[in-house]
Parts: sequence; structure tokens; C-alpha cells
Amino acid sequence: MLALDHDSPTPLVAQIVAGLQQLIESRALKPGARLPSIRQLAQTQGVSVFTVVEAYDRLVALGLVHSKPNAGFFVRPRAAAAEPARADAQLQFDAKWYLRQIFESRALDIKAGCGWLPQDWLFTDGVHRALRQLAQEGSELGGYGSPYGHAGLRGLLVDALAERQIAAGLEHLLLTLGSSQALDLLARHWIRPGDAVLVDAPGYPNIHYILRLMGAVLLPVPRTPEGYDLAALEALLAAHRPKVFFTQPRLHSPSNSTAPLNQLLRILQLAHLHDFAIVENDIYADLDPDFHPSLASLDRLQRVAYLGSFSKTIAPNLRVGYVAAAPQVLEDLATRKMISGLTSSELGERAVFHALTQGRWRKHLGKLRGRLAQAQQDVSQRLLALGFELHTQAPAGMYVWARHPDIPDAAVLSQQAAQQSIMLGPGHLFYPEPRESGWLRFNVAFSADARLWDYIGAQIEETASRAA
Repeated sequence: MLALDHDSPTPLVAQIVAGLQQLIESRALKPGARLPSIRQLAQTQGVSVFTVVEAYDRLVALGLVHSKPNAGFFVRPRAAAAEPARADAQLQFDAKWYLRQIFESRALDIKAGCGWLPQDWLFTDGVHRALRQLAQEGSELGGYGSPYGHAGLRGLLVDALAERQIAAGLEHLLLTLGSSQALDLLARHWIRPGDAVLVDAPGYPNIHYILRLMGAVLLPVPRTPEGYDLAALEALLAAHRPKVFFTQPRLHSPSNSTAPLNQLLRILQLAHLHDFAIVENDIYADLDPDFHPSLASLDRLQRVAYLGSFSKTIAPNLRVGYVAAAPQVLEDLATRKMISGLTSSELGERAVFHALTQGRWRKHLGKLRGRLAQAQQDVSQRLLALGFELHTQAPAGMYVWARHPDIPDAAVLSQQAAQQSIMLGPGHLFYPEPRESGWLRFNVAFSADARLWDYIGAQIEETASRAA
């Protein structure tokens, strides 16, 4: 089918996309034809599964193929193909861009679409004091630490989780290199190629990417201002047998919605009836000033694995996260953690431990929550004044998810904004499958600059004048 040149300077991904595009356009591959499976094409062409996944993602973004759960990838009817201009916009802002380029875009003046907090909002003083204390202690540098992580920090987490009504002992806790490693380990524990997996839609692009690379079939569960579209979830369960539901009930990214108790109870009931596990991503828990029940607190870590992180509140560069799960699950995660990267950094974990135990942590959290509440109010008012629709209005959290009737495709606006040194968060990045979206994620901590609102206002006026 394809003849790849492994010695060519043209990337293999681009060769696969160009080759399959030519076969589709010449009708050698007719509408409705099934493409080779990811693993089959990887084996026959001598390339990695990652290469084929990225190539197929690009073909989907181009509108040339589409995926069917549990069936594979198929050539789209010609009438459904995307226009070339749309394809270019999708390719520049795809999941790969999010995972790689967003971390290389710190030079942009305005980072309204990013997923972290400004340095002066973090626990900088606490980290500096902790590092000085580590230096004075003469920390051990010759060992690797425990596979489960620093015992002192795990002990603090036992108490912190108890405040959230999650009953967890040391045997339930594993420290990780941020929440991303926790998600990766949990995915590898439960998922095999071809497994169906429930995910939030919109949701966290990182887990979507991890699951696609593993060959999972993603089943999108729509998020609503009230939490979940339970009717859509039950329809997916009637048609499929998912292994796991990866979800973020509280201060969800990007929508900032929080699911109520009755929905959490129903999800646990469905998990029992349909025999699937749940991975609860609760990395924004410390930003919530109010108590909200979690799936883990209701389930007592039987079907639920719970993960958190200190990246949003202390410092992202320390890369300290954690998983709370049943001991038998945790044992497998610790083994996989050792295989992939030995232990996590005990120095980073001890720095977090000292930062949490120096007596100023709760004061820092109170100040941070207050700043976010004020920023939520300010950004929401600016968006409403410009005619935006807000998905959810909440007094806490980092994000506002909004769309404007005159901005049908946020990817195009985001491309243009990047030329003006403005980073936006276009909506289609957060969906499991490529799609056009007018939604934008605003990080309220980075959205105070008047230049951002002047630019967006000018773009809306320009669009309206063209329409007139």
C-alpha cells in the first residue's frame, strides 16, 4: 500500500499521511474502506505505533478518515472532507501541539490559555525555605529513595485525605512524578489495545493522548454545567463494555464544573453494574474552599483510584504527585514505576514535605483561593461584556470555559493570537476526537492584561463587520 523511505529527510509521519492521502484522493482507497490497524501498519512499514497514531490523527484532522469504536479507521465519503484551510488550522493546534509546544511557549507575553499559575501565585517562599532546610540537613544524594516515595510526605497525605473523608493508609499511597506519571501508570495497569475507555468530553488532552497511544477506544462522556450528561453515559454503557472511566469531577478542566453528590453516587452505581474501574483526577482539590464529596470518599478506594498533585499550588518544577488506590493496585503501579524510571525524586518530595510543615501552608492556600475567586469574577465580567456565553460560573478554580457566537472556530483565532504573542486555549484541543469548536479555555490567573481583551474585542468587531 505504501512505500516509505526511511532515509528521506521527510518525517515518516508526513510520508504516511501523504501516501494515504494520495490513495484516498485517487480512489485507490474508496469511501468506507477500512485502513490497516495501527499495529498492522506499524509492523508492515517498520515504524513505531506512535508514528502511525500521529499519522492517523492527522488524517482524521484533515477530514479524510474517521474512527469507529471497536472497529478501526475508515475513509470518509468525499463530501465530508474538511476544507484545506481548516485542516491547516487543526494540524497546528492538535494534541501533539498541546503536549509539546505549550511548554515551549512561555516566551509569549500573555498566557491566557495555559494550565499553570504565575510564579508569584505559587508557594515560592515556602519552597525557598524548604530548600534551605534541605541544604542544612545535608540530604542524602547517593540513594534512589523508596519506590513508594518519601514516607513523611505520604504520612502527611494520609491526614490531608482524611480531611477530604478519604480513608487511606500508607499502604494506599504512591508518590509520582506529577499527576501525568500517575495517569500513565494507571492507564498501563488497566488498559490493553482495543479496550474501550470512558473519558470526559471536553477533558484533559494528556490522558486522551496517552490512551490513544495505548490503542484504547475512547468513549466521550459529555460534561454539562451541572457535571455529567448521565443519559449519554448510560447510552455508552449499553453499547460498550468500558474498562475504566478517567474523569475529573471537581473544578474540571477546561469547563471548571463540579459534579454534585447525586451524580457521583449514580456513577458509582453504574460502575458496579457494568464492572468498570474509575480514575478520579482531583488535582485542583486544594483550590476548592468548600468541601465536596469525591468518588474516592464514597467508594473507599475499592473501584476508584484517586490522584492529586502539588504542581498547581506549590511549584510545577518539583514534579510531585500521588495516587491513592487499593493495595493490590498500588503494588502493580510501584512495579511499573520502577521499570519505567526507578524511583521518583526524594529531594523533590522532601522539599514538598518541608514546605507543607513550616506553618504557612494554610495561609498560602487561603490567599491563593481568594485571588482566584476575584480573578474568576473579573474574567467572567469581561467575557460577558464582550458577548461570550459562559459554560459554568463558579467562585473557585483556575478556568473559565466560554464561547462567542461570532467565533465559530477558536483554532483560527488562537493561531492569529499567537502571532500577537497571546496564547489562547482553543476548545478542540480538549476533545477526544478532532472537531471544530468555538469554545475557549481562559486561565483566570493569566487573563488580567488589558491587551488580551483589546485584541479579542477587536477580532469580534472585525468578524461582525465582515458579516455585515
